[in-house]
Amino acid sequence: MAGGKLTPRQKMINLMYLVFIAMLALNMSKEVLSAFGLMNEKFDTSNVSTTEYNKKLLSFLESKASEDPLKFSEPNDKAKKVSKLSEEFFNFIGGLKKDISADFELDEKTGKLPYEAMDKGDKVDELWFEGDGYSPKGKEIVGKFDKFVADMKSIFGNDVKYQPIIKELETKFSTKDVKDGDGVTKKYLDYHYKGFPAIASLTKLSALQNDIKTMESGIYNVLMGNTFKEAASMKNFQAIVALDKNVYFQGEQVTGKVVLGKYDANTKPTSFNGPGKIENGQAVISMTAGSIGEQKFGGTFTFLEDGKSIPLKFEGSYIVVPRPNSANISADKMNVVYRGLPNPMTISFAGIGDNFVTASAPGLTKAGGPGKYNLNPGSGTEVTVSVSGKMTDGKTVTDKKVFRIKNIPAPAGAIGKQVGVVKGAKSRLEVSQVTAELQDFLYDLQFQVTRFTFKVPGQPAIIVNGDRVNAQCKAALARASRGDQIIISEIKTKIIGTSANIVTKDAAPVAYEIQ
Repeated sequence: MAGGKLTPRQKMINLMYLVFIAMLALNMSKEVLSAFGLMNEKFDTSNVSTTEYNKKLLSFLESKASEDPLKFSEPNDKAKKVSKLSEEFFNFIGGLKKDISADFELDEKTGKLPYEAMDKGDKVDELWFEGDGYSPKGKEIVGKFDKFVADMKSIFGNDVKYQPIIKELETKFSTKDVKDGDGVTKKYLDYHYKGFPAIASLTKLSALQNDIKTMESGIYNVLMGNTFKEAASMKNFQAIVALDKNVYFQGEQVTGKVVLGKYDANTKPTSFNGPGKIENGQAVISMTAGSIGEQKFGGTFTFLEDGKSIPLKFEGSYIVVPRPNSANISADKMNVVYRGLPNPMTISFAGIGDNFVTASAPGLTKAGGPGKYNLNPGSGTEVTVSVSGKMTDGKTVTDKKVFRIKNIPAPAGAIGKQVGVVKGAKSRLEVSQVTAELQDFLYDLQFQVTRFTFKVPGQPAIIVNGDRVNAQCKAALARASRGDQIIISEIKTKIIGTSANIVTKDAAPVAYEIQ
């Protein structure tokens, strides 16, 4: 834009154009910065109201502790510890916010920060980062995060009722490395704060303060016996039946597990009543399959919570089928197999995995997928496929099936893909290709014509090598009259796309009537 020899007027126009673009970019940036500022205000307002709400909850819990010390004394002690840790961490985040906004003066009329001027993040970058790592201040910040999580977890220990709180803490205040949209792994502070405008970092810190206050509210509710985002009580867990399989042979061992929908290392039942025994917090089922048809079973888990036993019933079912005595052997496309072709077949035993099924026959090979085979029969008129399967109890079942072997039928000669009698001008026949079509055949075979006999009425027959008329044919064709039928016969072919040495029958003749 500035290159070459320009007139003063053109230079002025170019300069104004650059200024205009810069103004557009500036206006868009201001809108984004203002939006961050409004979000920051909403978080600050929410934090004030949530703080007041938490004070009321804490006061209520303290009064409950004085009324019923046996039940609420311990929860009240936990709540006080949570309040102290939360306040310290909240104030620490507040100090970081003050550091970011210290260089910006409040507007005299609105009392707000100049959001549109907070488009740089130099102060955060200088204070929190050093080279590719954290500065001492950055390390202090990460340390505060990790200490807050560790101290909070120490309050609740391994009590199953408080596990949702622990998971929430570990998720919201984790300082683990983060992968960005391009799959690049970055340190926690780098990903969230490095290079961001000051107002964006300020807003993120306000959001963190909001997380602290919201977390605090949830904890007080749990300590008072209410819900914490998801039900923490064992009454709301679900016992799930997970059998190793749903269909069993008669007399076979039925195996599987009954697990909790929220199973973890801290969720262990105190007792179990059902068809099995407790191992590592799970009920391992072991029983003998009964009569053929659907069978049901059930039992009860018992958990101890707050000194009380909580029963969890479970129910399950399975289906018993007869032992197999025949295999499923079928040709995918036909009731017979064709010599010289890889006939696709599916071979399986009901209820037996493919890796325990063995099939054999002359010319039978695996085709890749489970139960998939190709059968390429040789001489003779029949081929027998034998199959054996090993069941889960170690017993073996066998079966076999006989298939008829047929040769590939002869195709029909064609001109322009048309068989029988084709009508047209001489010029069309001169340029047409002689082909062979196998109609109504289950395989999609393609034939290439290698030789044919060309006969014009009243003239000697001409033998042609290839699939198009030659100069000799064209000369004979020139002497043909309207209504004459040119006969193309003794059509020799070969199949395209198969390595087998298949001898095909001559294709049926095709007639071309001159119009």
